Amino acid sequence: MAVSASAVKELREKTGAGMLDCKKALEEANGDLTKAAELLREKGLAAAANKAGRAATEGVVESYIHANGRIGVLVEVNCETDFVAKTDQFKAFVKDIAMQIAAANPKYVRREEVVQEELDKEREILKAQALNEGKPAHIVEKMVEGRLSKFYEEYCLLEQSFIKDPDKTVATLLNEKISTIGENISIRRFARFELGEGLEKKQDNFVEEVMSQAKL
Repeated sequence: MAVSASAVKELREKTGAGMLDCKKALEEANGDLTKAAELLREKGLAAAANKAGRAATEGVVESYIHANGRIGVLVEVNCETDFVAKTDQFKAFVKDIAMQIAAANPKYVRREEVVQEELDKEREILKAQALNEGKPAHIVEKMVEGRLSKFYEEYCLLEQSFIKDPDKTVATLLNEKISTIGENISIRRFARFELGEGLEKKQDNFVEEVMSQAKL
């Protein structure tokens, strides 16, 4: 079912969970705030949100090089203690994030990092598309905001579908790890390099290649 923005905001304020997680919980709970909050707690997402404000200055810088040497990724993921940074569970999570970046090619970690100029340009393009489709002017703005969500889902790492489990976002995966590990975890920054980037070349399906390399 469709849920209102006000309901999502109320649940977020009540639990501290992310917007996308609140929206999905409300949809699953058919709009019932109490049930949605319980669902978030069951998944550990509400508890994860409570750790979000804690300092995370340890962690690792992980690299991922595609087998044929055509894609390289460096990503910094932070946690609270050096002890956690050295655990297999944390290292596996960071490796998954590096693979995600290689396969899905995000431009930003989170939507707040999107440059305003780029956002304004995207809005203009989406508005023109809607008008060219003959949509009434009074609903164009709502359509633009809806389509802008797709832009975030494509280019913002935390809002992308996780390559190993498309039913969850990277943000959901992150919150699950915070809950199970018991420390705040933050994906701070990344750099992705692609051989011949910017040069004219044939298009390849990097998601399939990365997944094949990982034997998934």
